[in-house]
Amino acid sequence: MKTEYRIESDLLGELKVPADAYYGVQTQRALNNYRISCNHMSDYPDYVVAIAYVKMAAAAANTELGVLDKHIGQAIMQACQEIVDGKFHDQFPVDMMQGGAGTSVNMNANEVIANRALELMGHNKGEYQFCSPNDHVNCAQSTNDAYPSAFRYTFIRMNKTLVKALKDLVAAFRQKGDEFADIIKMGRTQLQDAVPMTSGQEFHAFANNLEEEVANLDRNVRLLHEINMGGTAIGTGLNAVPGFAELCVKRMSEFCGDEMVLAPDLVEATPDTGAYVSYSAALKRLAVKLSKTCNDLRLLASGPRCGLGEINLPPMAPGSSIMPGKVNPVIPEVTNQVCFKVIGNDMTVALAAEAGQLQLNVMEPVIAESIIESITWLTNAMNTLREKCVSGITVNKDRCYQMVIGSIGIVTALNPYIGYKNSTKVAKEALATGRSVYDIVLEQGLMSKEKLDAALDPAAMTASHKFLQ
Repeated sequence: MKTEYRIESDLLGELKVPADAYYGVQTQRALNNYRISCNHMSDYPDYVVAIAYVKMAAAAANTELGVLDKHIGQAIMQACQEIVDGKFHDQFPVDMMQGGAGTSVNMNANEVIANRALELMGHNKGEYQFCSPNDHVNCAQSTNDAYPSAFRYTFIRMNKTLVKALKDLVAAFRQKGDEFADIIKMGRTQLQDAVPMTSGQEFHAFANNLEEEVANLDRNVRLLHEINMGGTAIGTGLNAVPGFAELCVKRMSEFCGDEMVLAPDLVEATPDTGAYVSYSAALKRLAVKLSKTCNDLRLLASGPRCGLGEINLPPMAPGSSIMPGKVNPVIPEVTNQVCFKVIGNDMTVALAAEAGQLQLNVMEPVIAESIIESITWLTNAMNTLREKCVSGITVNKDRCYQMVIGSIGIVTALNPYIGYKNSTKVAKEALATGRSVYDIVLEQGLMSKEKLDAALDPAAMTASHKFLQ
């Protein structure tokens, strides 16, 4: 009869581990200790793949330098490649929130890789005398260099998906800008009528405003390419042979296809969290802009009868349990809330970065969890906003035009023709009487009908032009 558990031991004693588990005793302790976020490492494939690349590079470097037996090193690398290829991800169950500065994550990876390597070499799980999680998989490493190197590369991988979602959203706004290019509407400042513009200009502005964040994310993600592999515990390189750090980083770059760079001062790099602060701030900046855009979409779609009602958002859900016919802007609303979470996560990253002491920052797990969550939520929110909202937006052309014609703000467009003083008098009378600017200008003989029509033509009101004589 198959044994349900196997017994493994560590510093604290013996513990039962499921017999078919690839993880071992230290992962089991983490499962017993940390039931905090209910978000697990296995929920984020990029995270699992990233740490597999770190371990693969370390095994390759140690094997080439003669530190690891070639047979063991090859088995470790093959196990890592299988994880990169998507296998065994369910064997990374540790909670994203944990104490120990990431030791549970590092040991989870060491144990899974060791047990798979044992199988590849013809041994049973747990026969660590042939391939040890600590002595072989973790050779020349510490949690303090392997763990941050892994989640730095996680951010790099996830940033690519984030940027794609952002570019797709920008393209959707730009397409709407082209579609609405000829629709005249009223621009507003401080929620008051300002001057005319087109809906196309407004949507192109949304696109351009968000597109700026592609470059900002790229600038900041470059900081994450610098890693401290080979620093081991505090950056002095204890237990790593000369040349390991350089070779490990070189092999990792070759394996993953992204250029990783060895930090010039490993003692400085080990506790340093500056790159996380900068990258998290870039995520926050995107969130602020995205949330403001959603505020504008909700405002422009307010109504349908008693609000601005300039645009229509695709109806995605009944809006009320008591008010029949009400449809709420649920997709911009959920995007707003995602942005609030990202802004809060950035504060968490800042506080955790500040909380480090001396040669290590033990708060790295909450930094990793916060940034991974921010990237994931932003990516999902932007895809949802594009698919379920922006792509289906329509404009109420007639309403937009009637608001322009009825607005006192169009008098600004007449300043070059009748002067500021006359424009002020016209605006004051229109406000007092409720009559249109158009009628008052004609009545007072300030412009001919032909010149007035030309001045108030949509093309004339929404672009630079020569004054009519």
